[in-house]
Amino acid sequence: MKQIPNLFTLLNLFFGCMAIVFTMQNGILINVSAEGTELLDIPEKIWMASLFISIAAVVDFLDGFVARLFNATSEMGKQLDSLADVVSFGVAPAMIIYQFLRLSFAQEEGGLDVSFLWLLPAFVLPCAAAWRLARFNLDKSQSYSFKGMPVPAVGLFVASLPLIYWNVNEAWVFSLLLNKWFLYAMVFVLSFLMVSTLPLMAMKFKDYSVKNNLPRYLLIIIAVLSVVLLKWLAVPVIVVVYVLLSLLFKNKIA
Repeated sequence: MKQIPNLFTLLNLFFGCMAIVFTMQNGILINVSAEGTELLDIPEKIWMASLFISIAAVVDFLDGFVARLFNATSEMGKQLDSLADVVSFGVAPAMIIYQFLRLSFAQEEGGLDVSFLWLLPAFVLPCAAAWRLARFNLDKSQSYSFKGMPVPAVGLFVASLPLIYWNVNEAWVFSLLLNKWFLYAMVFVLSFLMVSTLPLMAMKFKDYSVKNNLPRYLLIIIAVLSVVLLKWLAVPVIVVVYVLLSLLFKNKIA
């Protein structure tokens, strides 16, 4: 029974690996029209990568719940959880950004032959994730708040990008997600948030009073409204609001 939570953790790792497979086999199409204009398309396979990262996040939540249910928490489980998170919410999202960078450069003249060095910044993300998780494992004080952005939150943020690109039919969305400078900036900001020691709230309640949990309740309300009003765009909005509320109410989240 004590190994059941670890099996859930390994499922997290398994789904992270599946996300990487579907990101690598995304079937990105780069068509050239009669006028010579390159038309970019991302078929549904990369959407599967987002799906598997989301499933990994659900399993990541459940392994902690199952560990408490069976009273089977262990140091090995903690280390295993971090190893799985590096893959599912570090490496897999980095592959998604890698492919978006490829698409970004493909719009430029000669972009199909761009040096892979321009694509390597995507892998700063899993390096920051590994640093964040290693520090978390050594810090016993992060129960009701975090120091730096939780790695699964970053993974879900990036996983939403293909879903937004595929489902939100707005020109500014395509332009933004295919802008290499925006992608570089996003990698920098997300990596900085992970390795920083900024106080960010954990969604754990000591009690359920509004006074002690105001930022948590605000986040839940905004998240629900965002999903209803913004649909796929809700994910990045929720993550940004999460960071802002954490910083605004940093004295109430510990």
